[in-house]
Amino acid sequence: MVSTTRPATATSTATSTSPSAPPKTAPTTAAPASQTLSRGIRILELLADAPAPLTTDEVAQSLGVHRSIAYRLVRTLEDHGLVVRDSASRITLGARMAALASGVSRDLQAEALPELTDIANELGITSFVVVLDQAECITLASVEPRHAVASMVQRPGSRHAVTVGAPGKVILSMLPEAEWPEDVSDGLRADVAEVLVRGYATSHDEVIPSVQSVAVPLSLRGRRPAAIAVVYIGPRDDHAEIAGRLQRSAATIRGALGG
Repeated sequence: MVSTTRPATATSTATSTSPSAPPKTAPTTAAPASQTLSRGIRILELLADAPAPLTTDEVAQSLGVHRSIAYRLVRTLEDHGLVVRDSASRITLGARMAALASGVSRDLQAEALPELTDIANELGITSFVVVLDQAECITLASVEPRHAVASMVQRPGSRHAVTVGAPGKVILSMLPEAEWPEDVSDGLRADVAEVLVRGYATSHDEVIPSVQSVAVPLSLRGRRPAAIAVVYIGPRDDHAEIAGRLQRSAATIRGALGG
């Protein structure tokens, strides 16, 4: 707030001879975040979520910036191999992104993939591991069954709010309520309480219509909460058996990573 000095009035007394107080120093504020870097990261997020490659105009519209700004940002990402263009100049994620992603929780991915493969092939449904990232569940690794006629695709890097889906319920059960998002409904609170009793969560039609999921906690020392889960289409009444299989894999992964 800018202060103003009122002029002296006619009734003012003689000016004081004492030294004036030093001016107050403005509070130190953190340096602003880099808008350019933020926009570049946002482009990567847009491309990861998009069902098809995007045009520069679509990127610009999503960012709310002029086309020339979007073009420069895309060119920079392209120079680093993080995005590529197809023959129609539409933009998609580049192979370099896969190399970067492989370094995220490398040890967890290495231990989880064999277990996910066994689960997927034994149960005939897609298995995956999610980790908590701020208020979202991020798929870290996934495996589809080898011989299934049809299966769900759970792409690594896909994300959804922690307040929906079986993995989200499991992760909330591992967090103190002070760290929960503000929009947790009474129904979700009841679901999380049930996870604490039976050790697993289920969901249907929450993240994707007609899709069901079962998840169990994957608690690892020194790491943010995670979950191991399966996703499938169609009804199944063996949730407890599925959860038991997931819990065995969770214990194996936990043991390999030192608890």
